[in-house]
Amino acid sequence: MEFELWHIWLLAALLFFIMEIFVPSFVLFNFGIGALIGSLVAGMDVSLEWQIVCFSAGTLLSFFLIRPLMRKIAYKRSDDTKTNVDAMIGRLATVSEEISNENNRGRVSLDGDDWKARSLDNDVIPAGTTVEIVQLNSIVVTVKKIN
Repeated sequence: MEFELWHIWLLAALLFFIMEIFVPSFVLFNFGIGALIGSLVAGMDVSLEWQIVCFSAGTLLSFFLIRPLMRKIAYKRSDDTKTNVDAMIGRLATVSEEISNENNRGRVSLDGDDWKARSLDNDVIPAGTTVEIVQLNSIVVTVKKIN
């Protein structure tokens, strides 16, 4: 089997698209678009110089036109969604061990996890009470009683 020039351009485009999977910067994809355009031009029996010019132009155009659009879509974030520590604040937990700031003891249970707890108002909170988490410092949650 004999390879033609448009085959080589097409293989280069395919390699760029595959490499983009491993490098999530959306740069190699643009080279893949340029190589695809180079393959189309080579398929029309245009000279190698014009193939390189079309490859370069296609790469630059996709870099400045398609990349910003794709980055906007790919890196869309929602600031309304709370995760990790921020998701714990405001949640209700159950006191599993009496909370006493003076004796430096107390634990709460939240989603099956047991956390060291302190009272916001220095109140003694008995076990079994439902409390609200108001703050998290490292691995210690600060809680307040719910009326």
